Amino acid sequence: MSGGPLAGVRVIEVGVMLAGPYATMMLADLGAEVIKIEPPGGEISRQVSDSYFASLNRNKQSMVIDLRSAEGRQRLGELVATSHALLVNMKPSAIKRLGLTYDSLKEFNEGIVCVAMTGFGLEGGDDPAFDYVIQAATGVAAMTGDPQGPPTLPGYSSADNSTGLTAALGLLAKIVSGTGGQVDVSLQDVMLSQLNYRAAAFLNDGIEPQRHPYGAHSYYVPAQLFSTADGFLALFITHDAFWAAFASEAGIEGFATMAERAARRDEVLALVSAALAGDTAVNWQQRLRPLGIPVSAVRTLPEALEALPQTLVTAGEFRLVRSPIRIGGYEPEYRAAPQLDEHADAPAHSS
Repeated sequence: MSGGPLAGVRVIEVGVMLAGPYATMMLADLGAEVIKIEPPGGEISRQVSDSYFASLNRNKQSMVIDLRSAEGRQRLGELVATSHALLVNMKPSAIKRLGLTYDSLKEFNEGIVCVAMTGFGLEGGDDPAFDYVIQAATGVAAMTGDPQGPPTLPGYSSADNSTGLTAALGLLAKIVSGTGGQVDVSLQDVMLSQLNYRAAAFLNDGIEPQRHPYGAHSYYVPAQLFSTADGFLALFITHDAFWAAFASEAGIEGFATMAERAARRDEVLALVSAALAGDTAVNWQQRLRPLGIPVSAVRTLPEALEALPQTLVTAGEFRLVRSPIRIGGYEPEYRAAPQLDEHADAPAHSS
């Protein structure tokens, strides 16, 4: 499988910043040929930093095409004629104006799969839809953070990344179907979908999400962060066997069932907090993991990267995190992100 499971699949990307480029990079890592179409001057994320661009665009080709010109649209049509899919993340009006929909491109290739990534859907309007805005609009920010504090946003672009993965799935599903057509993926829909059990609890049982201290889970107790003698510990007790093992090690009696622990949340958390304060987070991790209990000391990102060197690769001059998809018999090459217009002279036919 030296060419990768997606060898022979050609994808055109008209992507900006994060969501679109991340989607196609996942495909490129699996062997797809990804041609990144950039405007004159380059895609805007090149202006953020070299490492930012490298983290989202390895294993791709770069062509500068002015899609606003007749010549550029003709060049795009030539590429579409021999490609499996086109993925774009822009405002709906720009996608339509530049002719990046299936209705506009099927004249070149009826089998082309066109994936549009937008904030609210192709017919949802042009309101700005950056990651943090979507987290605020879908309830994610409101249910995150300390209950006595303000709403909180995660420390990374969860909406953009999640939408990128979802779009890649939709693109592949449509290719597998063997028919061309339009795929419509929005950040809003993806984030609401990922609130699955939270949304279901409200829609069916009238239970509105509540914030708990230390990010505590709504159903499971104890399942949250705890302060220790040194550092914080994530402990996630989801069933009674985990509790029995933990309680024995921590010297806690009672509360044998999940229902009892949930009903007496405050009592349980007080006992667990007192017990965990007696040792460090690292030591608790070393004590509890051999018992099969889900637990981890809270690490910084540098600490996590240092502890997990097997997840790191080199692409050109940059060290990056590898693809999360590991397939037996295949290892991505991890080529450097392309220079602007590096592949301008590449033939229109697929390699």
